[in-house]
Amino acid sequence: MPIGALEYHDRTKHSPRSVREGSHGLDFDNEPTPYKEYTNLAARPLANRIRPPQQPALAAIAEPTPDGGSARDDPPDLGPVTTLCYDAAGITTELTRRGRSLLFRAAATTGALYHVDLYVVCGDLESSGEAAGEALDLEAGVYHFDPRTLSLDVLRDGDYRGVLATASEHGGVADAPLSFVATSTWWRNAWKYGNRTFRHAFWDSGTTLANLLAVAHALEYRAEVVTGFADRPVAELLGVDPAREAPLEIVPIGAGDAAPEVESTGVDPIDPDTAALSPDEKDFPVIGEAWSAGELETGSAAEAWRTETPRGPLGTREPGDGERIALEPVDHETASRRPIHETIRRRGSCREYERDPISFRKLSTVLDRAVRGVPMDVRRDGERGGSADEPPLSFVDPYLLVTGVEGLESGSYHYHPGAGDLERLRTGDFRAEAGHLALDQRLGADAAVCVYFLTDVGEVVDALGDRGYRVAQLEAALTAGRLYLGTYAHRDLGGTGLTFYDDVVSNFFAPRAAGQTPMFLYTMGRPNG
Repeated sequence: MPIGALEYHDRTKHSPRSVREGSHGLDFDNEPTPYKEYTNLAARPLANRIRPPQQPALAAIAEPTPDGGSARDDPPDLGPVTTLCYDAAGITTELTRRGRSLLFRAAATTGALYHVDLYVVCGDLESSGEAAGEALDLEAGVYHFDPRTLSLDVLRDGDYRGVLATASEHGGVADAPLSFVATSTWWRNAWKYGNRTFRHAFWDSGTTLANLLAVAHALEYRAEVVTGFADRPVAELLGVDPAREAPLEIVPIGAGDAAPEVESTGVDPIDPDTAALSPDEKDFPVIGEAWSAGELETGSAAEAWRTETPRGPLGTREPGDGERIALEPVDHETASRRPIHETIRRRGSCREYERDPISFRKLSTVLDRAVRGVPMDVRRDGERGGSADEPPLSFVDPYLLVTGVEGLESGSYHYHPGAGDLERLRTGDFRAEAGHLALDQRLGADAAVCVYFLTDVGEVVDALGDRGYRVAQLEAALTAGRLYLGTYAHRDLGGTGLTFYDDVVSNFFAPRAAGQTPMFLYTMGRPNG
């Protein structure tokens, strides 16, 4: 019987002892390639020229999907598809270190191992014109995005959107002209991180999808994340084996005519050849077991799982009676105007912070714009996209450890995004603790603020089953991905995600965080250089 989410989470916790005793050298001769390379498929080049959206990053991450409807009537063509692929998972930076070329992608990912791939499932996408003589039509099909060549590998010809619609029984998927599917290839991350890769699958797909959502919204297309679907039919559509590479989320883009229905017998299997990732690919059964524990078998099961979510708090804690400090975000007119596409190209993962304090107003602006909740299919009232009376975050609580913010006392805080204020939990200089909590990494100690997202895993799993663990991890990571974008919209701020000692973090934020466990850590500060 596969291990459940609770057991998996406990087994993969970091502690000072587990890190000390579990450390091992990496076999760089066996390091997997960070790309999926098909050896026998035709490829469809993406557009040579694109018109990136000019909407400011702070607006793109803050604006929700408009009421489940599309703000644009025209379906996307190859131009927007190119922009979405590139800004979510494309190669944006090339550096040379010690004679070795290093290619970095648009979104942050653990260890720069890039185990998350994007697939496109679409109907015929017809252009309303041509740009510089280049046709921008994209034929109906199932494609894999190859960031090395900025092209789409052709897996299937024809309109297979109905497979996703049947697997999810979700209206947004059924009428979307195209949908993205995110997957994780376990070994590409497990080479370094072992069994924690199942956590990282949602961390790294979350930061990737944060970019995808922001760009889709900047292009004025409806976009949301669908976490409830029958897993095996989606894997079969993509031609992947979940023991090695598994589907994680579906992201429908835009709205249009309903997808054609599929035959009850499903689709013909495909098994395209791919290049070996490394000389000796290892297997980590615990990852596969954790994924299998949360599987859904049918679209009707997915629809029931999604809509029967009980109302009420899940995994979060009520505010207390601590002192409240109201955020002071700048308004729309005076906020940074850096466009979303420039922000994505500028974004990095800060490797060194100065200990100079950052502006409280800038911290307020980043938190205000980024921590507003994410458009996911699982909300507590069971309605697509949630409703106005729900809190911004559904499954995780943001806690702050502040060590260098002008006008804000150093200490620990519980952030209440619905009220727009910080509740002070403790006051004091906790810089040493900040470094220790973050796996004794100097970045944690030097950061101006550490933002932890915690949840009560037991409560979430009781309500949503083992698949609920995925949702809590994903909500934290999507929000952290938006924090990245909000941070890098400001010229003098930098940020990065870090790993942590799980129970030490919970204890630090106790008693408020009693029974909760950390899902993600994002740090922010003034970059050195």
